[in-house]
Amino acid sequence: MRTIAEIPHHTFRISVFSYNSKYIVKIELGQFEQIYKISEADVIGLEEVKGMLTDEFLENCMGRFLTMREDWLKSFSNKNVN
Repeated sequence: MRTIAEIPHHTFRISVFSYNSKYIVKIELGQFEQIYKISEADVIGLEEVKGMLTDEFLENCMGRFLTMREDWLKSFSNKNVN
């Protein structure tokens, strides 16, 4: 897997990789990450992939991160309950 871009963002770390004829977009926030795979045949190139990362998309990613955190904290708090 080869890193082809790091996209600046004020909240997230966004990386784009190339692997096995796919673009892999990784969005990280703290200990959590979301990964999206896009076939190279479905987009014209890296600029089109970057264009898909709209404000609305990234706001929705934040919502998923918050849900992930809530789920993890709930699971973690129950780790010794049996």
